Amino acid sequence: MAKLYFYYSTMNAGKSTALLQASHNYGERGMRTLVYTAKLDDRAGGRIASRIGISAEARHFMPGQDLHAEIAAEHAAAPLACVLVDEAQFLTRAQVTELARVVDGLDVPVLCYGLRTDFLGQLFEGSAQLLAWADNLVELKTVCHCGAKATMVVRVRPDGRVETAGAQVEIGGNDRYVPLCRKHFRQALETGTA
Repeated sequence: MAKLYFYYSTMNAGKSTALLQASHNYGERGMRTLVYTAKLDDRAGGRIASRIGISAEARHFMPGQDLHAEIAAEHAAAPLACVLVDEAQFLTRAQVTELARVVDGLDVPVLCYGLRTDFLGQLFEGSAQLLAWADNLVELKTVCHCGAKATMVVRVRPDGRVETAGAQVEIGGNDRYVPLCRKHFRQALETGTA
């Protein structure tokens, strides 16, 4: 029986690496996967790219796109073993529902990878819906500078100061985001330094 999975974490925990490995494993066994990433995040030129240097071509999703219809058409043309979605925090509520329909109606597993919260500790829309609807929730772990498990992320300006206001979405990497444990996250928001 297929399931909807949500693999979540903060930045720098290896979400894209895990997705690419899962897709590779299916492909190595002759099984077809469909891989998506958010059109919003164009840092890798439309590919899914890991910081450790591996990457793969991906389709793009954006708000308003009917993922169920697209995946159902692909599955009808040639059976899919799995659908993998990177940057799943950028899915809309409706798209998470569509992915659940893929699982329930087409019996195709869907593996979503994304951030749980933003730089202020607030849930992203896609993450909130996945936390509510996924069959399996899996936390991928990384560490804070203190060695504790990092569960939060702060956004820093070029001068190193922590941002405490701004748009929820700003695409960036290690130069803009720092993973922290909850204790150091709270301190960073209070003091303005990570």
